[in-house]
Amino acid sequence: MRVDGLLFDKDGTLFDFGATWNGWAASMINRFAQGDAAVSQRIADALMFDLVAETFLPHSFVIAGTNREAAEAVASVLPGSDVDAIDDALMLAAAEAPLAPAVPLAPLMDNFLEVGLKLGVMTNDSEYGAKAHLTEAGVVDRFHFIAGFDSGFGAKPDPGPLLEFAAHTKLAPGRVAMVGDSTHDLIAGRRAGMQTVAVLTGLALEAELAPHADVVLPDIGHIPAWMAA
Repeated sequence: MRVDGLLFDKDGTLFDFGATWNGWAASMINRFAQGDAAVSQRIADALMFDLVAETFLPHSFVIAGTNREAAEAVASVLPGSDVDAIDDALMLAAAEAPLAPAVPLAPLMDNFLEVGLKLGVMTNDSEYGAKAHLTEAGVVDRFHFIAGFDSGFGAKPDPGPLLEFAAHTKLAPGRVAMVGDSTHDLIAGRRAGMQTVAVLTGLALEAELAPHADVVLPDIGHIPAWMAA
């Protein structure tokens, strides 16, 4: 089926997940623990993060979850802590995380725009974080729609924000491809009646993603060839 719009997840899709977030997460854990190794371990366990390897475990809810869910997990092991304050701290710090684009983004997005595609980003990160990262990467102006879990449309795997993109761009959902690195992305796409494209620049393996995807690609740079085929 023809594709008239591409809706991208952000982390693990536009940006390589491990290269962007693993080192940052380790530093944030240490910051919240104030240098206490035992507290760091408790926070890491709550986030399903391996402190020794400095990487999220493949089954960590943080990979596809919302900023708020991560804040609640941190707060759960810090007695007397303020979830809202942790949420804000994560949001502001995440907006300044070192970015590792999965591929050179500007030329790829320009290519999509040149052939008339509508482009969007829907992330379970905050809208603030999404816009900050896309601005830092120099591509925020390429997208017709940018939404986070806190934009008022819901969070993946709920199809609501995906359908909002279709409505915003006046596209039939079936003519949109949801592109993501997690089952949350792909399940949301299926629920919205969209085509689903999985990429392997996150932490999920092909065997996990394939049952929910129309195609599994190494990264988003392979989308033009897929569309041409």
